[in-house]
Amino acid sequence: MTRLQANLVLLLAAAIWGGGFVAQSTAMATIGPFWFVGLRFAIAALAVLPFAVLEARRIGSRPERRHMGGFLLVGLALFGGAITQQIGLQTTTVTNSSFLTGLYVVFVPVISIVIFQRFPHWIVWPVALLALIGIFLLSGGNIQAVSTGDLWSIACAAFWGLQIVLAGHFVSRSERPLALSATQFAVCAIVSLMIGIAVEPVSLDAVGGALAEILYVGLISSGLAFVLQVIGQRHTTAPQAAIFLSSEALFGAFFGALLLDETLPPLGYLGCGLIFAAMLIVELVPELLNRRRNARLQSTRS
Repeated sequence: MTRLQANLVLLLAAAIWGGGFVAQSTAMATIGPFWFVGLRFAIAALAVLPFAVLEARRIGSRPERRHMGGFLLVGLALFGGAITQQIGLQTTTVTNSSFLTGLYVVFVPVISIVIFQRFPHWIVWPVALLALIGIFLLSGGNIQAVSTGDLWSIACAAFWGLQIVLAGHFVSRSERPLALSATQFAVCAIVSLMIGIAVEPVSLDAVGGALAEILYVGLISSGLAFVLQVIGQRHTTAPQAAIFLSSEALFGAFFGALLLDETLPPLGYLGCGLIFAAMLIVELVPELLNRRRNARLQSTRS
């Protein structure tokens, strides 16, 4: 798979996630966030498990213990991102949640520094400020209007950034995208259901009322889209993956407007534009500067 094909696979995953925001939001009318996240990823784990078994048979061995440890870490990061996003959707709109979640494109290089000492381009820091201004405008230019759900969505972006960095790292070393996917889904489901049993009441009627949303996000947004993410990340870098995946913000806003009649104040649209500009700048500017520098070096040598 070429890098272009990998990035297009990631773009498809982002489109699926964008549509999933609507299902995640409407499900909150009947079921709590921990049960919803637990059930969606339990379905995803069961859907992917047979393919992970076939992958192990094709390779001729089970994943090594060190790889499984990494897969578990990815699963915990996935749980953090999924549950903070779901809690946030209780008190913010699909549009706000999708754009704020897209801030993981700024978190990815920062997390890469902390974990792997991979220092990003200098452009990351002014872009982070630009993104913060966008968040302020997304609230309508009133800091008091930033909802609790918006803050949960920002926390979600940090967890997604961690998940992207860890998933790219461990899938490139294990070459087992389906085993990683099945493991992270199972970890997320188990942790969420354990907490759900302890803190959230649930009934068959509640599950039945959200069954369509659970099946959609379980099989499509989780089972399919996260597998596409892991497969695509085998053939591209974590920062490039982040920029293509961040397009889910636009898809989320589109589906929120189309299906839920959501709107933004005028300053909110400007804020969305600044956030998306930050996502683009943080990836495109370093690439363009590197190409220009390489072209100068080649002309000097010739």
